Amino acid sequence: MPDWSGVGKILLLMGGILALLGAFLTLMEKFPSLGGGFGWFGKLPGDILIKRDQFTFYFPFTTSVLISVVVSLLLYFLSRR
Repeated sequence: MPDWSGVGKILLLMGGILALLGAFLTLMEKFPSLGGGFGWFGKLPGDILIKRDQFTFYFPFTTSVLISVVVSLLLYFLSRR
């Protein structure tokens, strides 16, 4: 049976890193003098945006695929020993 004792610590660490990354990106967006942020992120070709009179639908399809590929590659390279 595998040892699962370290999984909780790893998940907490990953959650903390994601929270810090989110705070950093939010600050970069608020203060353009810090580097301008990622204004292009979420507005890539292939992202779906439908605007009507009182309705807006946005689905970041290309952004989701890009994030999935980057995270998959990162996990692949980190899992190789």
